[in-house]
Amino acid sequence: MSMAGQHYIQPADMGQIGKVAVIGGGAAGFFLAVNLKEMVPALEVTIFERSSRLLAKVEVSGGGRCNCTNTFDDVCDLSQVYPRGHRLIKRLFNVFDYRDVFQWFERHGVPLVVQDDHCVFPKAQDSHAVIDCFLSLARRYHIDIKTRTRVQSLDDLRGYDFVAVTTGGSPTGEGLQWLAALGHEIVAPVPSLFSLAVGDSRLHDLQGLVVSGASVLLPGTKLQATGPLLLTHWGMSGPAILKLSSYAARQLADSSYRQPLSVNWTGLKEDDVRAVLYETAARQPQKQLTTYSPYGLQQRLWAYLTEKALGDRSHIRWSELNKKDVNRLTNTLTNNSYQTTGRAPFKDEFVTCGGISLSSINPSTLESRHVPNLYFAGEVLDVDGITGGFNFQAAWTTAYVAARSMAQNTEVRNIHRADVGMLY
Repeated sequence: MSMAGQHYIQPADMGQIGKVAVIGGGAAGFFLAVNLKEMVPALEVTIFERSSRLLAKVEVSGGGRCNCTNTFDDVCDLSQVYPRGHRLIKRLFNVFDYRDVFQWFERHGVPLVVQDDHCVFPKAQDSHAVIDCFLSLARRYHIDIKTRTRVQSLDDLRGYDFVAVTTGGSPTGEGLQWLAALGHEIVAPVPSLFSLAVGDSRLHDLQGLVVSGASVLLPGTKLQATGPLLLTHWGMSGPAILKLSSYAARQLADSSYRQPLSVNWTGLKEDDVRAVLYETAARQPQKQLTTYSPYGLQQRLWAYLTEKALGDRSHIRWSELNKKDVNRLTNTLTNNSYQTTGRAPFKDEFVTCGGISLSSINPSTLESRHVPNLYFAGEVLDVDGITGGFNFQAAWTTAYVAARSMAQNTEVRNIHRADVGMLY
């Protein structure tokens, strides 16, 4: 029921303990359903999935290995990894955080391993370890699963006591319209976590090269990211670009993905780069400039950068570098400008920012402020993270909290059902 009494969930019969509809058969939906059944086994839980495939994003995530969470060891502030929704995640971590996720999977038969970059994967290095776990638990707990079933209004769910919306991101916003009609504020969704197309054919020739410690930023803003940078046949990708695309998702969308982009290929400050150049000229005076990189950059990339900075003079020896050469080379290495021409030429983004505004939910329970007994979890909320397992972590955390809230609500309702009746 909304504040004006216009919208409500039609409950089951008084004699039943409760029926729950989970809309969305993805990561958040399955995690919510399984945990809810473990908390209140007598509940009847049904998952509705509009497509024929369950857990599709889980299957392809992490290159098919499923980067299911992160150790958060390098995270000083959650805003570093959650550009939107970090305050909510911080609150919910008091209930269920990344350590709880690690224990949950191990307890349910999915051993995990931690990589050097703090990303966490199934020990099997296969996303089906997670998928098989969820499907096995769903069978064990008699969770009903209905595929090819689209829910477009609460009228489709008459007879259910609780409804959880876990439909994931909605890039066009179409899947959010029925929720907007119930009074929920919708933050316009736009893509996040995507590669960038760059109009430089010579750069495209370097496809496949990875620069491990690059920094990228949008000039004129404070939006920047550091990490491995992958050169592709259309432009740039890799963790550095994916992080930047998350931080700058709205700015990039507003510019139709045509923005100046600055790349620091070394990750060093200008003074440090300049000092290394002078030191190399003193140590390796007879080496040809294009054939010797003092920064560990791949030969083809180093030749491309020196030629871009110095043109014909790139074929000189290190001893022939003059002050103007050093300044130009320093600028190219630390502040190399490109013009983005769009997102990658295929729809590779897994995440959208935007969705149900956090002002429309109770931040402690994830229950709708407009329709009692309607809950939200996962990417449908205006919460999203950078690459590295943070989006799955948000899915597990919000799903667990929503499940716990429904479980507690169920217990209260059943205790007081005979005395106060149904509160609708």
